[in-house]
This record gives sequence, structure tokens and C-alpha cells, in this order.
Amino acid sequence: MLRIANALEAQLRAAMQRAFPEQAAAAQAAGQRLDPQLAPASKPEFGDFQANGALPLAKPLGQPPRAIATAIVAQLAHDPGFAELCQEPVIAGPGFINLTLRPERLSAEVRARLDDPRLGVPSATDPSGGSQASPVVVDFSSPNIAKEMHVGHLRSTIIGDCLARVLAFRGHPVLRLNHVGDWGTQFGMLSTHLKQVAPQALETADAVDLGDLVAFYRQAKARFDADEAFQAASRDEVVRLQSGDPVSLKAWGLLCDQSRREFQVIYDRLDIRLQERGESFYNPYLGDVVADLDGSGLLVTDDGARCVFLEGVSGKEGKPLPVIVQKRDGGFNYATTDLAAIRYRLAAPPAGDGARRLIYVTDAGQAAHFAGVFQVARRAGWVPAEAQLEHVPFGLVQGDDGKKLKTRSGDTVRLRDLLDEAVERAQADLRRRLDDEGRHEEEAFIQHVSTTVGIAAVKYADLSTNRITNYQFSFDRMLALSGNTAPYLLYAVVRIAGIARKGGDQAVEGGAAATAQEGADAGLVFSEPQEWALIRELLKLDAVIAEVEEELLPNRLCSYLFELSQVFNRFYDQVPVLKADEPARSSRLALCRLTAATLKLGLGLLGIPTLERM
Repeated sequence: MLRIANALEAQLRAAMQRAFPEQAAAAQAAGQRLDPQLAPASKPEFGDFQANGALPLAKPLGQPPRAIATAIVAQLAHDPGFAELCQEPVIAGPGFINLTLRPERLSAEVRARLDDPRLGVPSATDPSGGSQASPVVVDFSSPNIAKEMHVGHLRSTIIGDCLARVLAFRGHPVLRLNHVGDWGTQFGMLSTHLKQVAPQALETADAVDLGDLVAFYRQAKARFDADEAFQAASRDEVVRLQSGDPVSLKAWGLLCDQSRREFQVIYDRLDIRLQERGESFYNPYLGDVVADLDGSGLLVTDDGARCVFLEGVSGKEGKPLPVIVQKRDGGFNYATTDLAAIRYRLAAPPAGDGARRLIYVTDAGQAAHFAGVFQVARRAGWVPAEAQLEHVPFGLVQGDDGKKLKTRSGDTVRLRDLLDEAVERAQADLRRRLDDEGRHEEEAFIQHVSTTVGIAAVKYADLSTNRITNYQFSFDRMLALSGNTAPYLLYAVVRIAGIARKGGDQAVEGGAAATAQEGADAGLVFSEPQEWALIRELLKLDAVIAEVEEELLPNRLCSYLFELSQVFNRFYDQVPVLKADEPARSSRLALCRLTAATLKLGLGLLGIPTLERM
């Protein structure tokens, strides 16, 4: 109902200006406008919207709020556009204006959305072919080469993917960037180990299968910690790698390729699309970062390191904290790379991406790091006034004990193992249910459903939690068919698909049946409270998507889909659909169709595919 809300807000503001022209002129002179303070009604009995703008005008006008509200309502009576939208306003309490939309307007909105693949959600870009919108960068996932993806990567990967999907759906060009850790001192250690234990890998393609790269990393690390000669060789290897030695680069490339293949297995299972642009991409730009900061007078040498001292951020001793840009030995660190990334991403093409919104999806522990890096970038003059730099923090995935999720042996849970267990549990639940119901399904059906439900359960459990908080991981809770879970939402879609299979599909599509066509010609007709409750819930979609786009909180979309499913189930349980007479039958089937389309769209934006049967 975003479009309706915007129209109402404009009508209310115009009515306030007509009722109180002097106050409106004073507000305009101060660069402001009278604010109707329009918001969704706090309770259904108050209507659809509530305008509270009369209350803050009481003091400057020296009038009771109810008198001000009465004057505004009197002006609304002269607006034919308002009369088409709303029933007669009701003044309540100290001066609230309660607004109820006309039933015919709600029906018209439903009818329009039935024929709209976007379900009423407007595109952020100009459909007339105006100037191209600037890209939005979503930086997420970001595993380290030669290390296995673990449960710690789950939240960044899933949250980042959801935000990228929502922004792309809204029409923004989205760069889904995977800032992998593919550069740095550890590659001297890994390359040296590779050259010594498998030199043939550097001569013949695919001569050596590195196998478990995590075990390979542990072997190299053990040697580095115990062998001084190996340490020295590793440091020399770093120098060769950074200077572009072909053999060193080949060893580095082999290690990166092996990791990419392993990462891609996980991304394919999760249906994640990413463009890799790791730390190595920005290596050529690090010197320019130092030169720019030096030229702007921000760079200070402190204890041999070159750094920028932050404004308004102090350490334990009360001294400003530094962002180290170049270490004493001349090397660079994460902050330098992140600064180079910001500089490149905001620079106009072809020197950069030309983005105007940069979104970084990482754990909350990196908040101070990004706050410092963002400050340095702004003070360096790299951030245009209209650009946004946003850190999207998230909490920990915890076990039932409230501590960081670990295996029984105390190791970090591998993401591969976690997904495997989710699918196995979903399959076991499905087989038990099929046995209880006496149903016989093909193995391909069982595999497809259990894989879809298992992965969906993991994703939804994460996204339905406010990302800022920690959440406790529970397979039993996330796989339940009741409550705010993926299986519950998927079952709602399946339930509507079952209605179509029982004869509702042709009526929903407005097709062959004569009675269905007669109902469509007569228009949608609604009379039951359950119908209107479902309609009002369906029409909230555009506002919810706008909220997620602005606030970057996927749980808002999850909460909406869960509430929609509950409202639909109450509607279907309490109001006959297929057994209803026309035109009620076609009208109610239209609501079923729109509910299914809304759930599918919403779940798709969460990265969750739907099912026709479960």
C-alpha cells in the first residue's frame, strides 16, 4: 500500500496547508513542510492509517489538537481524490485522524496486482530509459583461500545474498563481490610447502590433487611454527610472490583454484551467485592509497608505521586510535586493502565501479575496523556527498549452550557438514511422515523435497533472526512444520497448489470455466472479514520490500511472510473457497493465487525456492 500511503500523505499535507496557511508558510520559510505524521493504524479497528500531525501543531497554533484535526478533516472533504481513496475520516482520542480505505479501492489494488509480475512493488530505476542508476556493491561471504568454509561464513553469505536479491529486484544494478582472502604472508608459507612436497604440480597440469586443502594448510602451518629454515624460506617466498615471480605466482594460482572449486560446491548448494574480487585485485592500488593519504596531509609516521589517527575515537590512554596503512617493514594490511577497495568502488569508470552505495556484510566484531576505514576514506575526499558506506553487522551462531557453535571435539563446524545434516534430518522427517500417511513416493521426489526443505530451513532460521543479535542454532526448531520456520511457509505454498489441483487453477487463471469467467467479468467481490484481513496483509508487500531495502534487515521480510501465511490459513480454514458460489468462488481463488505469488516472490528474495508438494 505504499503508493496509496504516498497519495494520502500528499492529500493530508495539502489539507493542512489550506487549513493553516500561515503555519505552512512559516514552515516553508524554515525549509520544512507540515508533517501529517501518517502511519499504519496501530489496531485494525482504527482503520488502515492514522494521521497524528494535529498534535505537534497544538502548541504553535494555540489550539486543542481535536480542533486542529477537525479543521484538517474539513479540508479533506473538498478533495475529490481523497474521497475516492477513503471513507469519512474519524477523529479519535486527543486528535488522531483514523482513515479507512474504501473497499472498492482495496479490490482494485488486488485486481492490479494479479496481473503484475512485480505484485505492486515499484522499480527504483526510471522505466522511461533515463540515466543509468549507479551500482550498489554488496560485499559478502569473503572466505580465506586454503581454509574451509565454516559456520562463521554462513551468516555473511546468506544475509548478503538476500540483500543483493532485494536490491536487484528493486531495480538497482548490484555488484555481488566476494572479497576473498587470497593474498598476504600466509601464501609464502603455503607456496613454499607446495614447492617442497609436490614440485611436479608446478610442471604438469592436474599432476597433484591437493585433496583436503585444510589438511594441507595445517601441515604447512605446523612446519612454519617448528622449523626456522622453513620460516625463512616462506618469507623469501612472499617477496618473490609480491615481485611477480612466475613460479611463485603459479603456486599461488594452484592454491587459489583449488579453494575456489571447494567454495563453489557450497555456493551451488546455497544457490549463491558471486563475483570474486579478492585482496589480490587491489594489490596494484595500495601504493596509490598511501600516496593519496600522504598528499592530503592525513598520514603520520608513528613508531615507524604510517597511519591515520582517527577523530573522536580514543584508546585506553585517551590517545586517538590509529588506522595503520603501512607497517614498519613496509608491508600493508587489511585496512590498506579495504581503503583501496573503497577508492576503486567509488571511482568513476573506467578507473573504478562508479558505485554510490557500498554494503559490507561482516560480523559485528569488525564494526570498529569499518568505522575507522570509512572515516579515513571520507577525510581523504574519496567519498562523494551522495554516496553511502554501510557496515551490516551480524551476531554469532550459537549452540544450545549459548556459546559459539562448535563440534563435540571443540572444532568449528564446517559449513558442508552443517548443510549435510540439515538435509539428512529433513529427509528422515519426510520419510517418517510418508510412512505415517501411507504415501509412496519416488526416491527422486524424496531427495528433491528434503534437499529443498533442509537448505531452506538453514537459510530461513538465520534470516528470520534480527541479524544484529546472536541466535541459537537448533535443527529441531528450524525444521518444524509449525511456527516461524521455512517448512511452515513452504507448506502454505503447497496448500495453495493443492487448491489449484482440486479445480481452482482454471478459475484462478480466469480461463475455461463459464462460472469462473462470469465471476471475473463481474469483478472481484469480497464481503467476509477474513477476506479483507488477507487483502490488507497482501497489500503490505511493497512497503515491506522498501523497508528491507532501506534498513537492510531481512527479518522484516521473514516476519511479513510468516504473518501472511497465518492470515491466509485463517482465511482458508474459516471461509469456503472451492465450494463457494460465484462470484465469491472466483474472488477467493484470486486471493489464493495472489497469496501464493506473494509467498513465492518473498521466499525467492530470501533465496528459498518453493515446492508444489511436500
